Amino acid sequence: MNNDYIFETEHLAVRKFVPEDAVHLYENHKDDEVKKWIPGECYEDLNEARECAYFFAECVQNNRLPYVLAVVLKETGELVGDTGINEVEGKPDEVEIGFVIGSRYRGRGYATEILKHMTDHAASHFGFKVIYGRVMKGNEASVRVLEKNGYSFESVEYGAEDDPYGNGMMVYKTENIPAHNDER
Repeated sequence: MNNDYIFETEHLAVRKFVPEDAVHLYENHKDDEVKKWIPGECYEDLNEARECAYFFAECVQNNRLPYVLAVVLKETGELVGDTGINEVEGKPDEVEIGFVIGSRYRGRGYATEILKHMTDHAASHFGFKVIYGRVMKGNEASVRVLEKNGYSFESVEYGAEDDPYGNGMMVYKTENIPAHNDER
């Protein structure tokens, strides 16, 4: 395993963001599908993406939330997306997980692959036993990714600030994740 990698999957590896990732981070998040389903995660410009990449790297370096990682193809090292966890307000032992795969790389199973391993990483590295995935109503592709990874439908949340359309956020949950010590 490359020493820069935090963990690897069959096709992907995750690592801290580096300054050179800002261009691809910006491109991945300005994609129409990302803007539609997670509009609050789109960067205003390249400079904002650069600042976020730096912030994410600093959080990972200091082992604190939000813990957001760059997702790269193992074969080429090319940035294809990102994944991470963040706190659930008022619940210090629970986190929310997220992922973005750039449009050029969708349809290859990468989202399912990275979510499985990020879920395991959140459990083994941080000890989280309850992890949520929140998906805007209508985002069936992300629902399928969550369900393939054992997340179960919990509820619909209305009035969330990250739901600009007011249709509700579907909340999925997994818990009691077995801790695997397969990371470095």
